[in-house]
Amino acid sequence: MPSKILVIDDERKILDIVKKYLTEHGYSVVVTDNGSEGLMLTRESELDLILSDVEMPDLDGRAVCRVIKKEASSRQIPVILMSGARTDDKDILSGFEGGADDYVTKPFSLPVLLARIQAVLRRYSASAAMEKKLKKRGIELDPAGRTVSVDGKSVSLTRKEFDLLSLLIEKAGRVLSVTYLLETVWGYDPADYNDPGTVEVHVSHLRKKLGSKAAKHIVNVLGHGYKFEE
Repeated sequence: MPSKILVIDDERKILDIVKKYLTEHGYSVVVTDNGSEGLMLTRESELDLILSDVEMPDLDGRAVCRVIKKEASSRQIPVILMSGARTDDKDILSGFEGGADDYVTKPFSLPVLLARIQAVLRRYSASAAMEKKLKKRGIELDPAGRTVSVDGKSVSLTRKEFDLLSLLIEKAGRVLSVTYLLETVWGYDPADYNDPGTVEVHVSHLRKKLGSKAAKHIVNVLGHGYKFEE
């Protein structure tokens, strides 16, 4: 069965072009021109990925992403945001903090968009396929259910926070460079994007959510990267 993608954009031309291209490459595509209907379709459909414009009247893409990532029925659906060329780093970081899995900047190349979609779907599939629970220092991760608990108490993480914590614990004791984390967790090509701020912000939010006892095990090795210290 082909992967089903929801595309949300208030520009009909974008919807038509993206739907045609993705359909030609074997995907099932549903489209809508507003965020509110996008949320309704998300709740009613079995989706594999959501591609949403950032700037839209009514409900913008970042708001759509935040709602999707907060609802239990949809938080496991990966979201790629499409932003205008004038979008600054703060806007992009805001999107990631809201749970976005990736960003593409308009105008974009359709082959590049397809590659980003495929990369996100691969990461999602690989993560979902993991069944073994990870346990370290009172932190327990269930990759299959994408749940996290600290000393038995449930902790709500965004998709990127979960992926980051999972990787750090899986490779506990090893220093993971910022470049490696951006490539592995975010799927970025370091030649195009290598901003340590993205990782720093997510580590900061992750530490706060885990609490001081667990957070102390996520260590910043100055000039090298991050590691989960046992």
